[in-house]
Amino acid sequence: MKRILWRALPLLLLLVLVTAGCSNSEQPKSEASFSNQPLKIGVLPIEDSFPLWVAEENNMFQQAGLTVEIIPFNSARDRDTAMQAGQIDGEVADILAAALLKKAGTEVRIVSLTLGATPEEGRFVLLASPNSGINSVAQLRGQEVALSENTIIEYVADQMLTIAGLKPEEVRKVAIPRIPERLQLLLSDQVKAAVLPDPLATLAESKGAKVVIDDTRLTENISQVVMLFNQKALTEKREAIKRLIEVWGKAAAEVSRNPEKYRKLFNEKARVPEALQDTYVIPSFSQPQVPKEEEVKRLVNWAVEKKLLDKPYSYSELVDETFIGN
Repeated sequence: MKRILWRALPLLLLLVLVTAGCSNSEQPKSEASFSNQPLKIGVLPIEDSFPLWVAEENNMFQQAGLTVEIIPFNSARDRDTAMQAGQIDGEVADILAAALLKKAGTEVRIVSLTLGATPEEGRFVLLASPNSGINSVAQLRGQEVALSENTIIEYVADQMLTIAGLKPEEVRKVAIPRIPERLQLLLSDQVKAAVLPDPLATLAESKGAKVVIDDTRLTENISQVVMLFNQKALTEKREAIKRLIEVWGKAAAEVSRNPEKYRKLFNEKARVPEALQDTYVIPSFSQPQVPKEEEVKRLVNWAVEKKLLDKPYSYSELVDETFIGN
């Protein structure tokens, strides 16, 4: 019996070594799969992408085994150009940006909302100038409204007017692409009305501009901010993107729980005007979920009518639902 055990001992030792070797080789492979999938995310210096900065501040990416570089851009054009050039893997943008990138030949897909799951998330406001005498939607008829043409701002403006009972063609649109200039023209009564996003909408209101339509008070949800990635990243960095979306959810929840803890960081990253830095309400951000099909369809149809798109893309051509809950 002892002789049998002694003969079997080398085999048992070999089996233990092989098993241990397999176990040790598998673990680094799992960890390396994320370290070998670094993600570069393009953002604008606005509130839409703030949970990414919170995740970076709290080392959430590192804890999740991710390597994430957040790359700020001063304009949507620069951000989207970087996407087309393959300099970034993904970006925080809007649904229209995704459709226009696709039209330009860059295959992208939306993987999650970041802001706008409900009408209360993300705020656009149509304001009248302080001395315009405009106090109602009906009084906008025939008046000039400053906005940026062929952008999400014009889309939101058209939807707000329509829901409020006014046809978009019943106002005179004035193209003022730069938001700070639009704000100044509004406050100096050089334009009768303008569409502004927060926090500049809140600043305008504090300086005497009058809220005519606030999209957070509408019954329909008309504006969404999304996270999207190019096809190469979706294929080669799939698991990292899924993990990133999970981290977004945790960071968004952290902002909701402790907004004041991050006020200094928020003021910096969202470029909150100095006059509002102590009082501006830090928004709640969406938990991971894809935009609704009707939200995408409405925007795409508008873009086709505006001749920004040659054809209406289907929901599946713009949205990939498989990165959440799978």
